[in-house]
Formats: sequence, structure tokens, C-alpha cells
Amino acid sequence: MKGVDSGHRMLVLRAGPVSVRLGVRTCVSVLVLLLLGAGVGVLALGTGQFTLPPDQVVEVLTGGGSRAARLVVLEWRLPRVLLSLLLGAALGVSGAVFQALLRNPLGSPDVLGFGTGAFTGVLLAMVFVGRGFAVTATGALVGGLATAAAVYLFAYRRGVQGFRLIVVGIGVSAFLTSLNQWFLIRVNLQTAMAAAVWGQGSLNELGWAQVGPAVAVVGALALVLLGLGGRLRTLELGDEAAAALGVRVGPVRLAYLAVGVALTAAATAVAGPVSFVALAAPQLARRLAGTAGIALAPAAATGALLLAGSDFLAARAFAPTTLPVGVVTVALGGVYLVWLLAAQGRRGR
Repeated sequence: MKGVDSGHRMLVLRAGPVSVRLGVRTCVSVLVLLLLGAGVGVLALGTGQFTLPPDQVVEVLTGGGSRAARLVVLEWRLPRVLLSLLLGAALGVSGAVFQALLRNPLGSPDVLGFGTGAFTGVLLAMVFVGRGFAVTATGALVGGLATAAAVYLFAYRRGVQGFRLIVVGIGVSAFLTSLNQWFLIRVNLQTAMAAAVWGQGSLNELGWAQVGPAVAVVGALALVLLGLGGRLRTLELGDEAAAALGVRVGPVRLAYLAVGVALTAAATAVAGPVSFVALAAPQLARRLAGTAGIALAPAAATGALLLAGSDFLAARAFAPTTLPVGVVTVALGGVYLVWLLAAQGRRGR
């Protein structure tokens, strides 16, 4: 039986009884994005007060180089670069999951208020427990997950519709923003300053101690997504079509929502609320890969490149002053959001 002509060149990979169809343009796009991300990483590893050309950076990464170069590249800079790529990929996948489920380009964890809820969790942890990476990470995780649960419950009416979830998320985010401002006014100055810095989203002062847990959590969630297979693409067809194709719509959607929330919460716990990567990466990836729907691999590669590039700008654009990466992503994301809304408005005419 001949395969359906999708209008795109396809690669078919077979391993025993399992076969996977991959679009040629999708594969090329992911490869190019990964190479660009690696290039940004090499530039970030070689620039700063101790400058190294790219060939020496590669030499260090392959086991050579001087002792000083190895110290700077491997101990000081490499953890930050790895986290920017890993957390960017996590945010890109999270945004792709939500936009596919809600079938709306605005259906992102930023808009739904999960980052704001994580900030609330951090404030509460700082006030009632204390400061420190473990405390803030736990507070961010609990706050983000609790906010997601609240948004889901408030939006549930014999099922969850995308538009209702977005509207409820905007309302919950607005309430939590006002609550966060009240906390910042009420707490002591030192706690308020520490919370405000964390709330900008930053990869500064992160090291190997954060890389291991981040890799473990994001890797485990990636395995869960692989276990769910291609059901996300099926859910994009609509609930009735997905049910007709044998998908248990309610449990599968809830599983995807849980993974998407967990990816955002994990990234926020490590780096703070980094806005707009989850919003922009899936849409940019869809255009680059030329796919009809949201694809996870291109979204991950695009998110990794966006966050790594933004962190490079944050660290080097105003050197020796280092900006929080969230400042750069907000600036770039604001421009993208205006363009997206304008494009949606023209399409609606």
C-alpha cells in the first residue's frame, strides 16, 4: 500500500517492526539549529575577560588546552552554556506541548501564569523558610505546579477548552502578580532584593551543582514524552477525531499538560522565570521546519538557540555589566509578540 503524499519529502527509519517517518526539511532544520546553538556555545565559552579563539575552545573541549584555559572553559563557563541550551530546549518543548493542546499560538506557560506562580512560591519560601538554591528551587516547583493545578481546575467545565484555559490563566496570573507585589512591599529589604533579582530570570552564578539535577529531571520528562508517542499530533486534530482514532483524550491530555508544566517548573526552578522562549520557539520552529502543526524536536532546538543566544547577549552586550537573561528575552519577546498579534489580526480579516 502506497503512503499518503504529504507534500514534503520524507525519511523512513526502520528498526525491526518499528518505523518512523521524518520530514527532510524538519531534519535539516533541526540540524542547522543545533549547529547554530553549538556555535553560540563556543563563542560564549571563548569570550569574556579571559578570551580564547574558537579553535582553542574546541581543543579544551576535546581534552587539550592549558590549565588556565581548562579552568575557565570547563569549570567557569561550560555549566552556564549547557544550562542555557538544556533549559531553552525544555521551555521550547513545554511551549510546543501547550500550543498544540490548546491549538492557539498564545497558549504558552508565560501567558498561563506558571512563571508568576513560581515567583509566588519563591517569595513564600524566602519569607517562611529562608534563602538558598534548594529553597528557591523547591518553592518555584511547588508554586508553578500549584498554579497549573488551580488554572486547570478553574477552567474545567466538562472538559478543558483552549480559549477558556488561556483566559483563566491570564486572570490567575494577574492576581498572583498583585500578590507578589504586596509580598515585596511587606518583606524586609534584603529578601525583597533577592526575590526581585531571582524574578528577572538569570543564569548568573550557576554551576555544575545545578547541571546534574537539571539534566536528570529534563531527561526523565523527555523519556515520558517519548513514551506518549505521537498522540500529541493526534490531539491537534480535535477531541472527536482523536477519540475516533483510539486515543483516550482526557488522560492523554492530562499527561501532556503535566509534562509541560513540569518542564516549565524545572527550568524556572533553576534559572527563574525566563519569559517568551516558550511562547516564541514553537511558532518559529513550525515556520522553519515547514510543518503543519507543532513539532517537538524543532521547538526544542529553537528554544535552545534562543536562550543560548539571549544569554550570550546578556553577558556580553554591556560588558563588564552582566544582565539577567530574562531582560533580554523580554525585550526580544515583546517585539515577537507584537508581530504575532499583528499577523493574527491580519489573518482574521
